[in-house]
Formats: sequence, structure tokens, C-alpha cells
Amino acid sequence: MRKDPMGLGLAALNRLAGSDVIDRIGIRRLTERTVYQGSRTGFSVAGATTRTFTRPLKELTSRSVHPQRTAASGRFDLTPSEDQQMIVDLVSEFGSQVLAPAAQTADDDDRIDAAVLDQSSQLGLNLLNIPESLGGLSEQRSAVTGVLVAEAMAKADMGQAVACLASPAVATAISLWGDKEQQQTYLQPFTTDHVPAASLILAEPQPLYDPFAPETTAVHASGGYRLNGIKSGAVRAGDAELFVVSARLDNETRLFIIEADTPGLSVAADPGMGLRAAGMSQLRLDDVVVPEANLLGNSTDHAECVRLSRLAWSALAAGTGKAVLDYVSEYVTSREAFGEPIAYRQSVAFMVANIGIELEGLRLMTYKAAARADQGADIAREAGLARRLASQYGMQIGTDGVQLLGGHGFVKEHPVERWYRDLRATGLMEGAILV
Repeated sequence: MRKDPMGLGLAALNRLAGSDVIDRIGIRRLTERTVYQGSRTGFSVAGATTRTFTRPLKELTSRSVHPQRTAASGRFDLTPSEDQQMIVDLVSEFGSQVLAPAAQTADDDDRIDAAVLDQSSQLGLNLLNIPESLGGLSEQRSAVTGVLVAEAMAKADMGQAVACLASPAVATAISLWGDKEQQQTYLQPFTTDHVPAASLILAEPQPLYDPFAPETTAVHASGGYRLNGIKSGAVRAGDAELFVVSARLDNETRLFIIEADTPGLSVAADPGMGLRAAGMSQLRLDDVVVPEANLLGNSTDHAECVRLSRLAWSALAAGTGKAVLDYVSEYVTSREAFGEPIAYRQSVAFMVANIGIELEGLRLMTYKAAARADQGADIAREAGLARRLASQYGMQIGTDGVQLLGGHGFVKEHPVERWYRDLRATGLMEGAILV
């Protein structure tokens, strides 16, 4: 992780670190459920929003602006740059003081508190991969920074981390693969104080789902495309104002931008075993017609989207895995049986050591893949390996964490049972977040 000239204008991030907002924020249950609550009983019309995404009126003469790649230095350095370390420190502080105390309540309520979302937007996470010329914080993209942020947030709580990173994922997708009109139409709201709720949706509710061969279809229609299908794993879909979804078009898988008030679009809550704070939903598309201008990128960009999303999930697995390791390490040294700490038992010590070994392997592969992504190199192999490690070791770390606590691992008095449920999602989820 070399020096990254992101310039991040850290004033946006320091607004939280240098204020007393963390002390003032009330982590509470919201009495109103708004659009999300209305979607819990079945599919309901999406797009209960007043925001209008305005297309530029004048003819576009300049080209789209995409984040620049990082020049290769010829060496592999895992040391975060000064900017990256400042961001990680701030996000970690936000996680420990805001996300962690709210984690159990968010899990019980099946949604993240609106006050927490509001404070997460003040971190400027949605601006990280938007070029400065478009109102963001950097002219240079950084998947490595995205990985570090996701890891730091997931260490506090994976479910809320996914909810906080959902809108930045859509902003990143449009920044990376959008043309000039798409960027000017949809990116500007992400640079304001009122960041739109948005959702990147690749998954579908079919066994053995392949993100490169979705069953959702898109066909040519008059002046655009008609989409039909059901997508799953839609984060905060009941509140979302904008969606980016994948669909099969002319034997290729492509991405489409869909505004929430488009006719034929509906959502239904679909809570799962874990990630309950993320407000997971299904999105139904019934003859949804989008203009031709809303086709995002090409099939190669879709493949890159899948891989960058898998890196993000690998980073989440690493973050929550670290939380498990820290918690069980303290537990086994303080918990006594037969007159001595249970950490003195060889089987216990080896299990904790294995968690550390597996975690370091996962982190190393995820960092390597992210560094290659920043340089514009092919990451198919590295992203696949990171995904494989996250799927295997993520679930194993969660299982071992519960096992090490014995009966305590099964009850909600300890957070390990929630981490176990969340970690099982890392081998299943596609899309939703992006680095």
C-alpha cells in the first residue's frame, strides 16, 4: 500500500473526528418505519421519494472523467499511506464509538438507525472514488483504501457496515464506468450533504446463482430496454432512490441504472440469517423500461464489478474475523476451568492460533488483489482466491468463535453469535458493496 496521492481533503473526514457529534448522537430505536416498514409484508412500489435526477440540458462535448490508475512501483508494500492510515483511524473510531454500541439494536430491528447513517455520510465515504473534478475527493482511484475502510467498519459491525457502504458502492460504479451524461446526472447528489440511498444489486434468489449468467433479462425496447426478473440481496431497497442492477442483454451481462420511481419496480423485505442491520430486500422488475442512456459500462465492466464486490466482501470477512479473534483471545485468557485459564489447554490455544493464521492469509490475498486493481492489472485470479478464502475461513472463524465460548457462544449476551451469522454471508453475497 504505497503512498496514495488521494488528497482526500481530509477536512470532510475530520468534521466528525474534531467534533463532539459522536458524544451527542443518540443510538436509539426509530419509532417510524417509513417506506421500509411498508415493504415488510410483500412487494410494494418502490420510489417513495421526491428527489429528481436531472439530465444535463446542454450538449455534452467533454468526455467522462474516471479515477486514474496507480502507477506500478515494482514492489509490494503493505504499509498504508499517511492518508490511508488517517482514514482508517477515523473510521475505526467511528466504528467503536457509534457502530459497535448500536450493533445489537440494529440486528434486533432489522435495520440501521437513521442517525447512524447520517453520521456515516459525514465521513465522506461516498466521495472516496469520485474524481475531484466531479465533486469527489480524489483524481486517483484506490481499491486498497476501500478495502481498509470496509475492514475497519466490519470490525465494529458487518451489518451496519454494509448499510453504510451501499450508497458509496453505487457512486463508485457510476464513477468507474459511467459516461459523461450518467456522471453529470447521477453523481452530483452523492457529493451533497443529502446523499441518496442507493443499492447495487447483482444477486438473484436461485440456488447456485452465477453472477455472470443472471436470469434477469433485458431486451431492446423503443428508445431503451425492458427488464424483467427478481433480484435479491438489495441493501436498503425500501429506502433507495437509485438502483444499479445486472441483467442479461444479447447474451452478455450488463449493468443498468434504474431510478426508484420507474413503473414496474417493487420491493419486498427479505431478511436473512445475518446482516440484518443491512435491511435486505428483494427487487422485482416487471416490464421495467429504462432509457438507452441508462446502460452502464460494458460486459467487461460488469465482470470487474463482480470482482471488486467480492474483494469488498473479503475485506468485511477480514474485519469481522479480527473482531472474533480479539474477543475470543481475551475470553479464553480470563475464563477459568479446573483452576486455570482455558487458554492453557492446548486444544483451545491451537484453535485461537488457527483463527489468526487463517485471518492473515485472507487479509494478504485481499490486499494483493486490491493493489493490482489500483494498477489496472487483471484481478480475476486474485479476486477468486480472496473470495475462496473468505468463504472458507470466514465461516470457519465464526464457527470456532462460537465453539471457543461454549454455551456463551450461543446466547446474545456475547456478540460472537451475531458475528457467526454475519460471516456466513461472505461466501454467498454478490454485489451490494464495491471497492
